[in-house]
Amino acid sequence: MRTGDEYLSAIARPRSVYLNGERIENVPAHPAFRGPARTIAGFFDSAADPANGMTYVAPETGREANRVFGVPRSREDLSARREAIELWADASQGFIGRGPEHVGGFFAGFAGGADVFGGSPDRDYAENVRAFHRRILDESLFVSYTILPPQFDRSTSAGGWDDEFIQAGVVDESSQGIIVRGSMALGTAAPLSDYLFVSCIKPLAAGDELYANSFVVPIDAPGLRLICRKAYGTDPTAAYDYPLSSRFDESDCFAVFDDVFVPWEHVFVLGDPDRLREQFFRTSAHILGNAQAQVRFATKLKFLLGVARKITQVNGIDRLPPVQDKLGELASLASLVEGMTLAAEVSSGKDEFGVERPNPRFLYGIMAQQQDLYPRMLQILRDLSGVGVLQLPSSAADFDSREIGPDIERYIRSPSVNAEERVKLFRLAWDLVGSEFAGRHQQYELFYAGAPFIVRGYAFRNYGYDEPLARVDAFLGSYRRDTASASSAARVATS
Repeated sequence: MRTGDEYLSAIARPRSVYLNGERIENVPAHPAFRGPARTIAGFFDSAADPANGMTYVAPETGREANRVFGVPRSREDLSARREAIELWADASQGFIGRGPEHVGGFFAGFAGGADVFGGSPDRDYAENVRAFHRRILDESLFVSYTILPPQFDRSTSAGGWDDEFIQAGVVDESSQGIIVRGSMALGTAAPLSDYLFVSCIKPLAAGDELYANSFVVPIDAPGLRLICRKAYGTDPTAAYDYPLSSRFDESDCFAVFDDVFVPWEHVFVLGDPDRLREQFFRTSAHILGNAQAQVRFATKLKFLLGVARKITQVNGIDRLPPVQDKLGELASLASLVEGMTLAAEVSSGKDEFGVERPNPRFLYGIMAQQQDLYPRMLQILRDLSGVGVLQLPSSAADFDSREIGPDIERYIRSPSVNAEERVKLFRLAWDLVGSEFAGRHQQYELFYAGAPFIVRGYAFRNYGYDEPLARVDAFLGSYRRDTASASSAARVATS
């Protein structure tokens, strides 16, 4: 099993990651990436520790592998997979959203339904998918993805744009592979990963064939450039002042492909809009990837609930009925996500390829509420925190000042905790509700699985309306226009 040190050594090799106009070749040594890189290194160490029970013998390889990357073939497999995902989610309190287990879940779905990818005598795309999944199992690879086109013209798809290869597409091909040119958006955690999976989840159609591709490239591939947004939590005192930002800022980046070569063995879909869609939704890829997302989200909400309860205890208001009302609402919202995630697991079923997938009725049902739940919980935490998150020292360095240090110790405290512990708690709360990191996460959860109408569309298409329609039809059939009374209709309905 891969260790944390092995992971850090791998991503320390030169790669074209850009931040503030500078090329960051040694990513884990840079202040912007050091914290999250070490958090993910801890993921790999925990998986390698036999005491954590995260490993199994993968039937695809006959060798030890991490359960988060496995293809579930039974409900027991799903349960073991969830428990492994929870272990990693606990390590980041759910704030590493695109860790190795996320796209790893997509590839488990791809490999489980590899026949969808098809092939020809000279190019077996299905085997390419299976072979790369075996590499993930054997090497514990961290694969991130870019599956959204740049926001160039959202009124149409890339085939209708007046400039070719704004979106990444295949500009040439040979007997060795393909050449990719263009760009893709939102490569979350890409600077911290080993490989980048490139595809397009936005529906494409005839005329978009140049862009209807799926493939993987190593992050250090020549011609691949990652342009990162501003980093958070890089101040010298960030560990105390920005405890979430400094550890879990996984970065989002824009990927540029300057004629990047991709060998055929790393190509899974080529110029086929229909197959591009099927890879996500005919296989179990989208469901398995988003099952991980909801396990992570449930962990994050439980952490937020814990911070809220801790603040009310420190402020001595946790026994007030209005405060308990708000805490009760937080508890109910957090329970919804956890409960629906478990419901999806215990009512799972096999897809056409024999992959055990969580019940999409419950999985997509709770995903459709994600953009409403998270802002509401943040608002309640804001209400409970009050001005406590604003009336804080500027940084941990203020404690060391001979002039104001004693003032902080005397006046910014509570009966049950000293100033250092109170400030520590409220700085954590600020990193949840008010910092740049907090704002990014609120926006992130709003669009985690796509625009809200898209996510509700998943819920619409996956609920399964046969049962509720049958109930209505049965009830409508239980009475007639000449039925004597409501009581007789009731007798018919229960007979």
